[in-house]
Order: sequence, then C-alpha cells, then structure tokens
Amino acid sequence: MLAAKVILEQGIHVEGLNFYSGFFGVGSKIISAKNPNYNNAQWIADQLGIKLHVIDVVEEFKDVFLNPKYGYGSQLNPCLDCKIFIVKKALEWMRQNNFDFVISGEVIGQRPMSQRRDTMNVVKRDSGAEDLLLRPLCAKHFPETKAEREGWVAREKLLDFVGRDRKPQIALAAKYGFKHFPQPAGGCLLTEPNFAARIKDLWNRVGARRAVPKNKDYTLDEINLLKVGRHLRPRPHFKLIIGRDQKENEFLERFQDKYISLHCVDFPGPLVLVDGEVTAEELKLAAQITARFSKAQGEVLAQIDPLQKQPYQLKIKPLAMQEVLLDWYV
Repeated sequence: MLAAKVILEQGIHVEGLNFYSGFFGVGSKIISAKNPNYNNAQWIADQLGIKLHVIDVVEEFKDVFLNPKYGYGSQLNPCLDCKIFIVKKALEWMRQNNFDFVISGEVIGQRPMSQRRDTMNVVKRDSGAEDLLLRPLCAKHFPETKAEREGWVAREKLLDFVGRDRKPQIALAAKYGFKHFPQPAGGCLLTEPNFAARIKDLWNRVGARRAVPKNKDYTLDEINLLKVGRHLRPRPHFKLIIGRDQKENEFLERFQDKYISLHCVDFPGPLVLVDGEVTAEELKLAAQITARFSKAQGEVLAQIDPLQKQPYQLKIKPLAMQEVLLDWYV
C-alpha cells in the first residue's frame, strides 16, 4: 500500500499485480480471518484507487516451491526463490502491457531471508529486472534506478526506511489516512509451522491417493484442503479432515465427490472426509471419531457416503475423548 502510494503521489500511473499460487495471493486462505480485509489484495487496490490484476501461477510456482535454488527458511518457505519468481513474472507483465518499471514494498533489513541488502541484489539480478526494479520505501539505500535517472520518479521524494521496526511505516500510513492494513507478519502459508507440518505429512505418508511417499507433487485441491479443519491420521495409510464449524463444513462439501464422507444423522457436528483407502473396520473407527466431535450422546447413527455407491448408515458409539490420540493430529 505504502510503496504504491509513494509513487502515486508523484502523479505516476500504477496498477497492482497479485500472484495466486495457492499459498499466497487473493483467496489463499479459504476461511477468512476475523478482519475480512486482512491480506486482501483487491480491498487494498480499492483503497488506493488502482486496478488490480490477479495472475494464476499455481502450476508455474510448483518448481519454485519444490526445488528452490536458495533453499527454505525456517519452515517450507522458499522466500528468496519466490521473490525472484514474482519479480520475473512482474517484469514479463510490465513488458507485455507497455509499462516502464516495477515497484515493490520491500524494506532493507526487514526480513531475514529475502530482504537483506545482498539478497535484494540477488532478486534484482536473478529476476533480470536489474535497474527496472524500484523499491520506493528504501530506495535511498540503493543506487539510482532507471526510473530515477530518466526523471520519471523524483528520488528526493523516495524514502530511506531500514530494519525491522514498523513504526515509520505505521506513521506513513497515518499520514496517508490508511486506518486499516494487513499486519506486518504472515500472509504466506508456507511460513506457518502447522501448515508446513501438514504439507510434510501429505508428502511423507503413504495413502491410496499418493502411492509414492517421496513424490512431492501436489494438486491445488490438496493444498486447499490443508487450510481447513482438524487433520487426524489414525493410521499411516489414511487421514480424516474434520470440519470445525459451518463454514468449514460447507467448504468440505465441495469435495464429497472425491472423498468418502461422514456425518452424524440426528446431531449437529462436523462433515468428515476420508483421505485414503480404508477397511470396513477402519471406516467404523472414522465414524466413531466423527461422532466424538459432534454433539452426540450415547449411540448414534453416522451416515457414510462412499464414492459412487449408495449412502448407508451405521449405528455406533462415539469414541471417548481420551481415545482420540494426540499422535493422530497433523
């Protein structure tokens, strides 16, 4: 928001690019946060009065994520490779649409992996952007870019922010009248420990839908399912995805044609998807777990919807809470 506003204030036409990978970008979080404007690129573009272009990079991003040249951060975040990829894509869009340069909101020293002076220079070099990349918030710490040399942008109106302290940015936001904006941390699911653990589980466990455990490929549906519900793996070859509220249940309903699903008939409770092949006895266990997370008391009917078969009901007793092992949680 701030980087765009600094350039807009100089009378320069700016348009926004938002790259959707499944891990970041518009719609990266299926269930919205308490603040519906959190990390919402379209909402931000509206506050700035600029046009936003959402670009799907789901398939292209796979190689960046699975084979990062510069490795991962503390979780499964290939931040440096990701920045290079995004700037490269922005540069392509810039040339295809007759724009003159690319701007980003980076601040030198703000992120330990991708926003050090040396790595910011790597992004500039490896993306091919070189001096077509302008970082308005910390531009005075770097040599002049083409936009400055050509007089398109007044360097004296650019900024010299540095370090992890966000107070200068918050003060600038107040000056521009921005009362709502994303929090400084977060935004990319790959930095979140719990989400990274679920991806590792997706890769490392042998399931019917993933016969080769070392195959690190993934589908967008698989990634989206990692974002919702409780994930329990009672056995190595299957796991359960358990809705935690009505919104999550409604989201999981979209996948009932691809997964066995369960729910309690006469009591409020979760919709549960079964990922993997299960025996009749294991399906009974899944039904008992489903009942455990419902409002059921005593024996209840659990409805099971197998793939391409007639739904049927099973009378079961809910699993006791102490029998739902912590080791099952992903």
